Amino acid sequence: MRLLIAALLATAVFLSPLAASAESADVEAVITSVDTGSLSLSLDDGKKYQAPEEFNFEGLEPGVKVLVFYTEVDGKRVINDLEIIQ
Repeated sequence: MRLLIAALLATAVFLSPLAASAESADVEAVITSVDTGSLSLSLDDGKKYQAPEEFNFEGLEPGVKVLVFYTEVDGKRVINDLEIIQ
């Protein structure tokens, strides 16, 4: 039993850097451009954010202030959730 617990703890320690790199972050910014063809948004923070295929771009246009929750995957910022700020 002790051996099993030790093996599980060793595996958790080994995989913990991978979990840290997949953490979600957020940014509050203003949309500078919307590209529905490539499913992306550019914000005034100078970054480009990739949207998933089922993403709804309704109400999103340049000048709209948003709160974007994203995860960085392979150097791309992938949108998890987005809220329009009034």
